[in-house]
Amino acid sequence: MEDIYREQILEHAKHPHNFGTMETPTISHEEHNPLCGDRVRIDLLIDDERIVDVRFSGRGCAISQAAASLLTDEIKGMPVARAKQFSKDELLDLIGIPLRTNPVRLKCALLSLKTLKAGLYGVGHVDDEF
Repeated sequence: MEDIYREQILEHAKHPHNFGTMETPTISHEEHNPLCGDRVRIDLLIDDERIVDVRFSGRGCAISQAAASLLTDEIKGMPVARAKQFSKDELLDLIGIPLRTNPVRLKCALLSLKTLKAGLYGVGHVDDEF
């Protein structure tokens, strides 16, 4: 079963969904992981308190880029209030491979969620324990 998830990670890393930037996003925020150099920017188009479109850009390992792709798929169309509550456990479930015991890979996997929440809450930095 884990092989299926590994294939999914590689597919999303090679062919990420929602990759790119927006010309006029409602919210745009970028974060990076200084430990490994991964970088993720998320652009959101919000209308009537709903995420009507989302794009991400950046560079990094397969896990960070695949996680951003999976997360953007999941939040497109989602109410902003619900996106603010999206948990790290939900994202880790989407990724589907065990990362909770590997702190370095865990930070890679959660970088896009950290970026999303910092943008939605309008803060420059969100603690890793969001």
